Amino acid sequence: MAKKKRNRGDAAPVAAPADGPASVVAGRAAGSPGPMQAEAGGAALVAIFALMMLLAPAMGVPNELMLQDTLKSIVVAFAVLGAALLFLWQQRERREPLRWHGIVWLPLLLMAYAFGSMAWSHTYLGGVEAVRWFIFAVLLWLGINSLARDRLPMLAHGIHLGAVFASLWAVLQFWIDWRFFPQGPHPASTFVNRNFFAEFAVCTLPFSALLLAQARQSARIALLAATTGLVIVAILMTGTRSALIALWLQLLVVLPFIAWFCRTQLEFRNWKRSHRALAAGVLIGTVLGLGWIPTGDRSIVEEGRGVTALERGFKRTGSISPDDPSLGIRMVMWKATARVIQQRPLSGVGAGAWESDIPLYQEEGAQLETDYYVHNEFLQLLAEYGLVGWLFLLALAGYLLHAAWRTLRGAGAQAQAEAPWRAVFLCSLLALMIVSNVGFPWRMATTGALFALCLAGLAASDARLGAMARWTTVKLPWSPVLSRSLAVVALCCLLLAAYITRLAAESEHRIVSAAKIALTISASGDPNNTKWNASKAEMLRLIREGVDMNPHYRKITPIVADELARWGDWKNATWIWESVLSSRPNVVAIMANVARGYTSMGDMPRALQFMEKAKKIQPRAPAVRSLEVILLSRSGQEARALELARAAIAEKIVDYDLANAAFWLAARARDFDFAAQMIQLRSAGWPQTAVDGSIQLGNMYAIDAKDADKALVAFRQAMAAVPEAQRRSLLPRIPVGYWPKLGFTDAAPAASPASSPAQTSASKG
Repeated sequence: MAKKKRNRGDAAPVAAPADGPASVVAGRAAGSPGPMQAEAGGAALVAIFALMMLLAPAMGVPNELMLQDTLKSIVVAFAVLGAALLFLWQQRERREPLRWHGIVWLPLLLMAYAFGSMAWSHTYLGGVEAVRWFIFAVLLWLGINSLARDRLPMLAHGIHLGAVFASLWAVLQFWIDWRFFPQGPHPASTFVNRNFFAEFAVCTLPFSALLLAQARQSARIALLAATTGLVIVAILMTGTRSALIALWLQLLVVLPFIAWFCRTQLEFRNWKRSHRALAAGVLIGTVLGLGWIPTGDRSIVEEGRGVTALERGFKRTGSISPDDPSLGIRMVMWKATARVIQQRPLSGVGAGAWESDIPLYQEEGAQLETDYYVHNEFLQLLAEYGLVGWLFLLALAGYLLHAAWRTLRGAGAQAQAEAPWRAVFLCSLLALMIVSNVGFPWRMATTGALFALCLAGLAASDARLGAMARWTTVKLPWSPVLSRSLAVVALCCLLLAAYITRLAAESEHRIVSAAKIALTISASGDPNNTKWNASKAEMLRLIREGVDMNPHYRKITPIVADELARWGDWKNATWIWESVLSSRPNVVAIMANVARGYTSMGDMPRALQFMEKAKKIQPRAPAVRSLEVILLSRSGQEARALELARAAIAEKIVDYDLANAAFWLAARARDFDFAAQMIQLRSAGWPQTAVDGSIQLGNMYAIDAKDADKALVAFRQAMAAVPEAQRRSLLPRIPVGYWPKLGFTDAAPAASPASSPAQTSASKG
C-alpha cells in the first residue's frame, strides 16, 4: 500500500517530544511488561555530547610533545565520565526504571573478555582495550537514556561543527601549507594522519545533510550548504580512497534515497523554488569553487596525485585497484591476521595483543612490524577476541540489518517521525563500516565516540517505537541507592582518569622530548661533538623517566635508540631496545638491533642469544639474515659470512645492513665486481647513501684494486651528485692524487688519508 501523504500541518503532533513522565511508547509489543519510560537524561547530557563531538575533532596539539589522538582521547573520556556523573546525580532520587538495550551487552562482552585476557595475554594492551570498551559502553547507555528526538538536532550540530572546524584546518594545510598542528602528510587537520581525518569526516556527512534538509531560513540554508561543501572538499583533498568510496556512495545513492524516502518528514519539501536553488547553488558552487584552488604545499604536488581537491578526489578514486602498493602492504598484514584467526579461532591472541603477537604469524621472510593495527577492524577483532569477536560482529550486523528493515517497514506517525534520524544514524554507520575495512577508525577516539552515539541514537529510537523484546529494549530496575553508588564509582573513574591522563601526558612529553633532542643532534651532522654532551645527558634523563612511567610505549621510544646507535652509543641504545622487547617480545627488528648492540660491545654470547630468538620467529627476515652475516664476520668467519650474504642476495633477501656488510666483505675478499654490485644495490634502495657509496667504491678501486680509471669514474659520480658548492667538502674522503683530475688544482685542504674497505671492519655501518 502506498504511503498516505501528509500535509505540513499534520507533522506537528508527530514531532512532539516524548520527554514527559506521562508519555508512553505507541505500538509496543504485545505481552511487554509495560510502557517504556521516556528519556531520563536531561538536555545537559546531550549538550555535553555535542560539545565533545565539536571539540574532539576541532582541537589539536600545536607541538609534538603529545600525540593528537591522546588529546582527543582525553576529551572523550572526560566528557563521557563527566556526563555519567551528572546523569547519576540527576537520578539520585529516582525509583522508576531506566532504559536498557541489548546492544549495550556487545561492548560489555568485549570489555569482559579484555579484562580476562589480561591474565593470560598482554596485560597492558588488554587493560587498554578494556578501558576503551568501558567508555564506549557508558556512552552508549547514556545516549539511550538521553537522546530524545527533539534533542538530536543539538547533537547533529555538534557533530557538524566539529567536522567543519576540522575541515577548515585541513583546507588551510592544503592551500597554504599551514603547519600549526605537527603531523604527517597534509592535509590531516588535527588527526596526525589524513586517513584518520577523512574517515571521521565522511561519517559526519549524513548529519550535515539532515540539518540542511530541515533548515527553513535562507541564511541558514546557505550557511549549512557552504559548510557541508567545505567538508566534502576537505575529504577530496585527503585522497583517502576508502573515505572516497563512502563519500560517493552517500552522495550518489544513500542520501538521495533517504531524501526521497523521508520526504514527508523533511522541511526541504516545503522550500520555495528560490530556497532549493540557493541550497543546490551554494553546495555545488562551494565544492566546485574551492575544489579548483591548487595546493600551496610542495610535498602534495610532488606526490603526483593531483594539485586540486577535485583532481585528487577523482584521481585517487580511479586508482583503486588490487595492484595498489599500499593495499599490497595491507595484504601482508591481512594474510598474517587470517593465520591468527585460523590457528586461534576460539580464544584469539588476547585483546589488543595483535601488535605483540603478529610477528609469530607472518609468512616466512615477511617483516612488517611498524604497524600497530591490522587496518581492518573486523579482522583484528576476530584475531584478538576469537569467538567473542565473532559473537560481537554477528550480533552487530544482525541488529543493524534489523534496524534498517524496521526503518524501511515502519508504519504509523511515530515510525515516520523517527525515520529521518534512524536513516542518518544508519547512513553514518554504513560509512564507518566501509572505512573500517582498510583502517582502524574504531580505535580513534573521535570516530569511536561517533560510533557509540549512532548506536545509542538507534537504540533510543527503538525504545520510542516500542521495541521491547528481551533482546532489544527492556526496563532496567532502578533505585536511589543504585544511583548514589554508581555516582561514587563514576567519581572514582574520573579521578582515576585524571591520574592516568597526567601520567600519560608526562610520559609522552618526556619520550617525545628525548626523541626531538636525538633527531636534532643527528641533524647537526656532528653528533659526537662535545658541545652536545649536556643535550645527550638531558635526553637520556628524559627517556629513562619516560620509560619508567610507561614501559609499554613503543611507538617513539625506539627512535632515541636508533639515533644513539648511529652515534656509536650502543650501550644506551641497547637498554632502550631491551625495554621495548620487555613489552613486545616478538619484534624481530628490535631483537636484531639488540644483538648488534651486544656485538658492538663485545658481548658475543648475548648477541648470539638474541639472534637465535629472532631466527626462531623469522629465519628468512632481512634483519635476521644481515645480523647473522655481521656476527659471522665479527667472529672471524668472513668467508662463511660472505657466502651467506651471496645466498641471501640470490634469494632477494636484502636490507640496508646486509647490502652494506656484503660490500665490505666482498671488498676484503677482493671480489670487486660483487662489491660494486652491492654498492649499486644499496644506492638504488637507499638513494640517500648514493654519494657515500660512490666515494667508497672509488676508494676501493683506487687503493685495493689499483684501478685508477674506475676509481676516477666513481669519484666523478659522487661529485656530480652534489651541488657545486658542496663538492669541496668531499675532498677529504678522496685520495689527494685524484683532486686535480676532479678539477681541484688549487692548494688542497688538510685531509686524512682515505681508507679502503680492506682496511675497515666488515661490519662497518
